[in-house]
Amino acid sequence: MSTHPSGSAKPDPAAQLSPHDPDWWRGAVIYEIYPRSFQDSNGDGIGDLRGITDRLGYVADLGVDAIWLAPFFMSPQKDFGYDISDYCNIDPAYGTLADFDALMAEAHRLGLKVMIDQVLSHSSDRHPWFVESRSSRDNPKADWYVWSDPQPDGSPPNNWLSVFGGSSWHWDSRRRQYYLHNFLTEQPDLNFHNEETVGALLDTVKFWLDRGVDGFRLDTTNFYFHDTALRSNPPDPAVPDNKRIEAYNWQDHRYDKNRPETPGFLRRLRALLDLYPGSATVGEIGHGPRSLDLMAEYTGGGDKLNMAYTFDFLGAAFSADHFRSHIARFEEVAVDGWPCWAFSNHDVVRHVSRWRSHAADDLGFAKLTAALLLSLRGSICLYQGEELGLHEAELAYQDLVDPYGLRLWPEFKGRDGCRTPMVWDCGSSTGGFTGGRPWLPVSAAHLGRAVNAQDTDAGSILNYYRRLLRFRSEHPALVKGDISFLGNASPEPGEVFAFVRRYQGSEILCAFNLSGEPATFRNGGEDIRLAGHGVHIGGFV
Repeated sequence: MSTHPSGSAKPDPAAQLSPHDPDWWRGAVIYEIYPRSFQDSNGDGIGDLRGITDRLGYVADLGVDAIWLAPFFMSPQKDFGYDISDYCNIDPAYGTLADFDALMAEAHRLGLKVMIDQVLSHSSDRHPWFVESRSSRDNPKADWYVWSDPQPDGSPPNNWLSVFGGSSWHWDSRRRQYYLHNFLTEQPDLNFHNEETVGALLDTVKFWLDRGVDGFRLDTTNFYFHDTALRSNPPDPAVPDNKRIEAYNWQDHRYDKNRPETPGFLRRLRALLDLYPGSATVGEIGHGPRSLDLMAEYTGGGDKLNMAYTFDFLGAAFSADHFRSHIARFEEVAVDGWPCWAFSNHDVVRHVSRWRSHAADDLGFAKLTAALLLSLRGSICLYQGEELGLHEAELAYQDLVDPYGLRLWPEFKGRDGCRTPMVWDCGSSTGGFTGGRPWLPVSAAHLGRAVNAQDTDAGSILNYYRRLLRFRSEHPALVKGDISFLGNASPEPGEVFAFVRRYQGSEILCAFNLSGEPATFRNGGEDIRLAGHGVHIGGFV
């Protein structure tokens, strides 16, 4: 068995969570791959499935348990794959079904589970379902999407707004009606109140289950249902000033999402997955004051989602009280639910940059946040490049392609800065991602943190992640244990977040100094000295 320069053994796929454990997802570490930016195998500047397959050895070597693939389905790419025109086929930019099958086989050979992104709330306006639906008011799929007559003056049915700006209703001249789109106008919302629609969507899930996938990340889970009375949303009385750049945030989204029918659909989805033992779901729940309650509701009872995550740790807040209060709230309301936590993903500014004001040393800060995330009770999502300590890439306006950023620039620069290509080779201007011109520029500032620049450096953030993941996998208390919070009893400057993880008689004390100032944490009669951004995880060095 080979070892890393740090001296720790490389993770053995056989030592990971048992492939026969139906609860493999409970405490699993899931590595998110954004296919378009991971590895290009044919020189066209766009990452693809063959490229991912070529790099799976690296992912398995990290010590994670599963991969989550962002959408690779047939799509016009208006929202880079989150606008699906065929749920059961691969977009040619990413490869073929045969390429996907090869990826699956290699992942499973390496001991990795494979989860794919299932976008059920909306489709592309190019999807044959929508093409037929908009053709008339009386065709067989006329009610598969959310249509409504205008108000007497021709205005939209209500005040609902799109996440991407403007009204969430778009006028269709053929039907002389509006259709609902919570995101781009090219992403019409499917009608979950229509039984045929729901049946067709479940069939697409079954297609991939039959192909052997181990689970699904469910996009915008709390957007599935809408209020059939189409009541207007009331204003949100407490909009933070930094959220006022988007009109969407001014509403209390009581009627266009977060509806009481959602758990019923999730039970039907779970019943399907239960026919495939060991398959799992993780749901995305967007911003909002009810996000943790919904996370608990959607994962509780053992008959809906296996796990879910919210954006509570994907925002600007960074303090011991923020982490403690949100985790405690979930533990309070989700007695039998299971969380999934993330600090970064393909939709938000990378956390090393997002929380930059809290760190003078970004490498030390990256290690602190890695240790904190991987010590929390729950399953964990890591985003590609997070293990390299990558910060948000700075892009010129002319390089942007994200419709979100193009609309709100410069107050909000969109999601391109976290989606730039993965850097493998510090000696290549494209980071070893492609032999052609990359679809987004490779950040020159990222090259110094490329995989090959860190691989043999025992002190690198990459090898820190490897050691952490190995340590986590070897300690059941960190994988499946409960969590008990400890107070901050530091007499010195500093902000300590501390808790104990316990499982079947074993326990591990975890303490993190979230400030750059030294702190001493007192645990009973023991004083634990923490440097600025220092970490204490019992037994981990």
